Amino acid sequence: MTPARRRLATEFESADRSPGLCLWRATNRWQASQRAVLQPFGLTHVQFVLLASLTWLEQGEPITQRQLADHAATDPMMTSQVLRALERRGLVRREPHPVDGRANAVVATGEGVALANRAVKAVEACDRAFFAPLGASVLGFADGLAQLASA
Repeated sequence: MTPARRRLATEFESADRSPGLCLWRATNRWQASQRAVLQPFGLTHVQFVLLASLTWLEQGEPITQRQLADHAATDPMMTSQVLRALERRGLVRREPHPVDGRANAVVATGEGVALANRAVKAVEACDRAFFAPLGASVLGFADGLAQLASA
C-alpha cells in the first residue's frame, strides 16, 4: 500500500509548525474572546481599539483622525466610519482642528473616556487569561509581535 501523498506543496511537515497558520488560529481565538468581553459594553473590537487609542493619545494636544488611524494601524476610511458610529453614541466628537484647517480633531467625550476605562479593565483581564499559558515568556512574545508589527 502506497503512503498518502500530501497535495499541498508546503515546506512544513505539520500544519502546527507553520507560524502563519498558528498566528491565524491564535488571532481568531483571541478576537473571539475580545468580542465576547466587549459585548456587554456595546462595543465592537475596532470601536474599542479606536476609543481606547484616542483616550491614550489625548494629552492636551488635538489628535487628528489620521494620527488616530496611524496609532491603531487601521484603515483611514474605516476609522472615519467607526468614529461616526462612536460619535452617534456620544462617545467622541469631531471638531475643526485648531491648527490644521484641513483636518478634524477627534476628542473623546467624558462618557467615552469613562467607557474606555471600564472596558480596558475587562480587555486586559481577558488578555491575562488568554496569554497565561505563555507564563513568563509573555513579554518576549509581545516584543516579538511588536517587532513584526513595525517591520
